[in-house]
Amino acid sequence: MPKRADPITQQQPRRWSYEAVAVVGFNEGLLGAIKRREALLQTFLSAVSFPLIIPTNDASAETDLQENFRMYEDEMNKFRILVPQDWLAGAGEASGIKSVTAFYPEEASDSNVSIVITGIGPDFTRLESFGSVDAFAESLVNGLDRSWQRPPGLAAKLVDSKAANGLYYLEYTLQNPGEKRRHILSAVGMASNGWYNRLYTVTGQYMEDESEKYRPKIEKVVSSFRLVEGNN
Repeated sequence: MPKRADPITQQQPRRWSYEAVAVVGFNEGLLGAIKRREALLQTFLSAVSFPLIIPTNDASAETDLQENFRMYEDEMNKFRILVPQDWLAGAGEASGIKSVTAFYPEEASDSNVSIVITGIGPDFTRLESFGSVDAFAESLVNGLDRSWQRPPGLAAKLVDSKAANGLYYLEYTLQNPGEKRRHILSAVGMASNGWYNRLYTVTGQYMEDESEKYRPKIEKVVSSFRLVEGNN
């Protein structure tokens, strides 16, 4: 069973069912953008209410935040991540998904971080199998963007992409016409458990008007994600 810090509790079933569907929808959209590009956009749009985020480095903010976080370690799925002490947590499974874990503040908010693990084919042996980080990011975001349609649809804009710590980090925004802009931070990694290859997709999201309150926390969470010894 995963190790959870004491203050982190299981979330309410109703809220978890909403977040689980959204996380799964995003991960399928990510894989589709890589394998079939435009074909899987509609899968993501069916759950686009749950966006993503990526990390940036700010030494002073990290120092201030450190003592307000606890380590969450999943021994079965071989990863660890820092989580705000007062955030709730939940885990589950879904069709085609090996594991879904979500973290979110107790108060009502669209901000959250999720970790989705999916099995992938043997031909994908490392992240570079999907292309460089820049090609990966552009393929994903371009596959989501529908701002060119008439009338305009979802606007997806890439902010940044980089490779570090054996992971791909992406930052982009999503905005439906007439709605607030969502900021997405994402970390993507790959490992094998000895039987099959697994893709780890860590995503965080916050609304633009909640940036000051949630961005530092979500950056910290997403950037702290690490695959641990035991993964190949």
